Amino acid sequence: MSRPGPGGLLLRPAAAADADEIAAIWWEGWGEAHEGRVPEALLAHRSAADLRGRVPELIAQTTVATAGGAVAGFTTVLGDEVDQIYVRRPFRGSGAGGLLLGAAEEQVGRRHDRAWLAVVAGNEPARRFYERHGWRDGGGFDFSAWTTGGGTIAVPCRRYEKLVGGQGASRPTS
Repeated sequence: MSRPGPGGLLLRPAAAADADEIAAIWWEGWGEAHEGRVPEALLAHRSAADLRGRVPELIAQTTVATAGGAVAGFTTVLGDEVDQIYVRRPFRGSGAGGLLLGAAEEQVGRRHDRAWLAVVAGNEPARRFYERHGWRDGGGFDFSAWTTGGGTIAVPCRRYEKLVGGQGASRPTS
């Protein structure tokens, strides 16, 4: 079911037909957010093809914002984690990011009291975005980022958290 948002944006579950657009947005956004901020070893596991290969397994957990039929951005929720959230460059500042983040919070809040997400250390624009939307920095940790060979690489991150479900959703986090 579609839900209208600001500026004519529509929010809906992702479909298999969206995979190429999601992958293109992810590739562009991942580079901007991570290059120069993650271990060099991880870059070998983050090509456009690697991200495109992961999209099908995430479609069922992905929500897209569309404008004029094109995908403007997406978010993916895995359990209590907002795993991915990216907005195509022309739609940044349009409200698409807030709309997608709200949808992710709502999705997590159906099953969990608290949502979390990882922000790579040094990504100040992302940190400011989450803080404007009520997320709080829960401290540093090493995020286990997937590799194409099935392993992981530790990436220094900040863990952001927000109460999103139950009665705790209206209380600020500490």
